Amino acid sequence: MTIFEAYNEVKKKLQAAGIEDYVFEAKQIIKHITGLSATQILTQYNNKLSLFQENNLTALLRQREIRYPLQYIFGEWDFYGRPFYVGPGVLVPRADTETLIEAALEFLKEKQNPEILDLCAGSGCIGITLAKEMESSNVLMVEKFDEAIRYAKRNIDRNSVSNAEIRKGDIFESAFSDRKFDIIVSNPPYIPQNEMEEISPETKFEPETALLAEENGMQFYKAIINNYKDSLKENGAIAFEVGINQSERVAKLLEAAGFKNITVKKDLNSIERVVIANIGGK
Repeated sequence: MTIFEAYNEVKKKLQAAGIEDYVFEAKQIIKHITGLSATQILTQYNNKLSLFQENNLTALLRQREIRYPLQYIFGEWDFYGRPFYVGPGVLVPRADTETLIEAALEFLKEKQNPEILDLCAGSGCIGITLAKEMESSNVLMVEKFDEAIRYAKRNIDRNSVSNAEIRKGDIFESAFSDRKFDIIVSNPPYIPQNEMEEISPETKFEPETALLAEENGMQFYKAIINNYKDSLKENGAIAFEVGINQSERVAKLLEAAGFKNITVKKDLNSIERVVIANIGGK
């Protein structure tokens, strides 16, 4: 089987499995199997796959056809142009979340040596990205679950980050009275239980602890606002990723807590994805 034949076969099988972005995924799979760049594939598409590569491709497709996340199959995924280890136990990094990065960077652009707190950090992709984009910053990431913490530590090492650390903590139990932050960022669990059946099949392989939230999806937003408001510096901000149709409710929670300049940012699909607001002087 040539590379070109394999690519067409992969496209066909992914489409039959109901995978919407089957063309993009087929390209990623061929790159993964062959170890070639997109440019190299174009010039070597008539090359034959080795028996090992064919067997690897067959095994990979079997996993993907049952909608096991491609990111977990590969064991890594790019976020904001950097590689991150991922797997069962952490949420898959999504392009939508890059909207949160952009909002935070815009708020911090005039800050000197900003202090950043990333709550529900998971794989660490948010905190690590902010640490790399603002090397003068100091980033503290907080995560409850040991498996996710292991991924975050590996990703700190992989991306050679010296200005970020991961700490075990439960946002419902503790805050940081000894530290003040310029911004708190979080992509917390926000999917209500009654919406779990509506989400993509891939999401069912991700940890429910990173997805589900009580109080119709508002549980974590309320806790973070109530517990961490006093951990902000004067004019500090909170920036949240939110689910579809949640931006207005999250904005009202922030307003009720005394936050000002509440702004909603849309992702690349024009979905309201981030709510950011700042607190006045204390």
